[in-house]
Amino acid sequence: MIYTMNIMIAKRLIPICLILATAGCHSAPQSTYTETSIFNGQDLAGWKTPKYPECWIAKDGILTVTNNPERKGENLSTVKHYRDFVCQLEFKFGAGTVDSGVFMRNDRDQIQIGISGSLKRDMTASPYIPGKGYPVEAKGVKELLKLDDWNTLRIRAVGKTYTTWLNGAEVMSYTSASAVEEGPLGIQLHGGREMTIQYRDISVTELDSGE
Repeated sequence: MIYTMNIMIAKRLIPICLILATAGCHSAPQSTYTETSIFNGQDLAGWKTPKYPECWIAKDGILTVTNNPERKGENLSTVKHYRDFVCQLEFKFGAGTVDSGVFMRNDRDQIQIGISGSLKRDMTASPYIPGKGYPVEAKGVKELLKLDDWNTLRIRAVGKTYTTWLNGAEVMSYTSASAVEEGPLGIQLHGGREMTIQYRDISVTELDSGE
């Protein structure tokens, strides 16, 4: 008799469990954000035509950025504008004193990659803000940065707040009063230098505003 009652109770509980499971699925929808490549590895499609094309060579999945003989500098900017986003890319230092970075929706706020011209030391993953210099410094970069290999930099921009990760570790968060709501992303080639840096696997994931 006890065995029969247990079977009856189990049969009644199964539909209830299914209902609860179904309700749980509907209450927690999955994210639909899509990571989109913004560098096809072969040319500069999706980027504004640079003034010095010899400085931006796209080949075999790699963007090689180097100064020309006149040591001219410029920024390579995306055609598309972005609001809140996550940008991820890989970079590798080449010859010379590398001073590069990623511009954040304008040609002012920047996430540094390489040697700061003003501080004369590496400030990778730190924000450079005109008028403030480097208001905060990314933590643990010396231990994380690979000088002779590829590094992964991840940048999250939500509203006025920038957060960076280097090779998987969160290293900086800063809220910039000069941040703008929408604009292009840019890669810097600093003038007056002899330098080479390579980029690959550049992608952007657009977020809902305030995510």
